[in-house]
Amino acid sequence: MSAAITRVARIPRLSRFGWLMGLYAENFAKLTRLFEPGDLAVGTYLSSNGDGLDVRLDILQQHRFTTEMRLTYSVRDPVTGEPDPSAFIRLYRDARQAEATHCYVGRRWQDAIGMYPPPEALISHRFRMNTFLGKWLDYLAEGGHGVARLRLADVVDEVELVGDDAEARYQGQPA
Repeated sequence: MSAAITRVARIPRLSRFGWLMGLYAENFAKLTRLFEPGDLAVGTYLSSNGDGLDVRLDILQQHRFTTEMRLTYSVRDPVTGEPDPSAFIRLYRDARQAEATHCYVGRRWQDAIGMYPPPEALISHRFRMNTFLGKWLDYLAEGGHGVARLRLADVVDEVELVGDDAEARYQGQPA
């Protein structure tokens, strides 16, 4: 009885790729519960909850199993003219996954990880983007945004800051 056999409980581990796919599945559930983008026609939609910061959902393409969209606010960064923050999302309805393909939160992915990143850096960047998307979707849901408040946007509904007026507002000066 000198040699006792010890049992080691084996807990299955997810690979980083498997974890990322799980994050994509969570984002799919959150996004479809919030906006039902697979049912929307190509166009620009606004969700307003009365706080003055409208959420803008641009349905860029609708394919048989895929929806390509951009989620942002109805304001633009006065320096770059880009919507900030914004996330470009590809929704795979057949696989039930939503992937943030790229985000603009102050800088481009090339600035964040370089032009030719190693695979580990690329996976880590995708983790950060899709974690950001998941938290943003939670925040929007808690704020009351969703399909019930979604409406097709008119051209006049779009808020754009351009030229010297935008620069003055960005610096806190009256326009």
